[in-house]
Amino acid sequence: MAVKSNPPRTGPRDRKVTLKVLADHLGLSPATVSLVMNRSTVADAIPQKTKDLVLEAARKFNYRPNFVARSLRTQRSFTIGVLVPEVSEGYAALVMSGIEDHLLHAGFFYFTVSHRHRPDLIDEYTRVFLGRSVEGLIAIDTPLHQGDFQVPVVVVSGHSRLESATNIVLDHSRAGVLALQHLAELGHRELAVIKGHVFSSDTNVRWQAIRAAAAKLGLSIPDRLIVRLEGDAALPILGYEVTRKLLARAGRFTALFAFNDLSAIGAIRAIREQGLRVPEDVSVVGFDDIQSAAFQNPALTTIRQPLHKMGVIAAETLLRRISPPGMGSYPRRIIVEPELIVRESTGPAPRRRDKRQ
Repeated sequence: MAVKSNPPRTGPRDRKVTLKVLADHLGLSPATVSLVMNRSTVADAIPQKTKDLVLEAARKFNYRPNFVARSLRTQRSFTIGVLVPEVSEGYAALVMSGIEDHLLHAGFFYFTVSHRHRPDLIDEYTRVFLGRSVEGLIAIDTPLHQGDFQVPVVVVSGHSRLESATNIVLDHSRAGVLALQHLAELGHRELAVIKGHVFSSDTNVRWQAIRAAAAKLGLSIPDRLIVRLEGDAALPILGYEVTRKLLARAGRFTALFAFNDLSAIGAIRAIREQGLRVPEDVSVVGFDDIQSAAFQNPALTTIRQPLHKMGVIAAETLLRRISPPGMGSYPRRIIVEPELIVRESTGPAPRRRDKRQ
């Protein structure tokens, strides 16, 4: 779609800058300017040169789309509600980045709330979202198992039983095999495991996957080598604290599989404080592949969840369900694949083990 060749017009500085005024100034149709300003996906077909001219003129004349008028005209809010456990480095932040990228590109606004795994806040915030006429909900690691939400719902790692929800889930069975097979090939036979928080939606499904992978590979996970994260946040200190308890209770072990990268980072600190080396004495595997995992010392071996991609998939799926003809059938479950990322925190099992084992 090219700019018309009519001569340049006088700038609209002496008039109220409306969509039509801006379009007339550029020699474009109001529809074209609207598509560009609202970041519509249809605008992808408009030449970049034309889009640049529209955005430059909008900045020059301080034009902003009238969101209220747009909503009244279309009877839509173009707004999504997003529920997250907490806003911090790690899992939720990376999923959010994918959601944000896609929603902004599609011209949608979004509200984000952090519920800290409190059921009362989950219920309250959901009602607030619906009261603000959101067109859909995305829940990240948030249990939504009952209720009539009256709008499309997409759940990332929440394992929701709602009939109206689409679940975005990782293939945890594959993740368990990838991690444990890697450690088995390095000669590790007895493994320590840091399980997730009681309230985390992925805790049980991941633990079952680890147990199944261990049985398949002939590996042992003794009860004395199993600990669980405590507290209500995702912080390295939680992995540090439970690993100190593990070392005091069980003595040395040659490999540890942590629930997430943040707990693995804390675990490495606790292991080193006991005079042990990573990976020469103890190998450590994390989960998620957060942005800082590759920059730890040693760089962290981990199971990569495509977290940004999972956020994009969640937003894409929700918008397809919101926009006709997507109001009909929809997928109940979308499975994404994990990937083993081998770095410096894993190595061959030491030949001699501590006598305390």
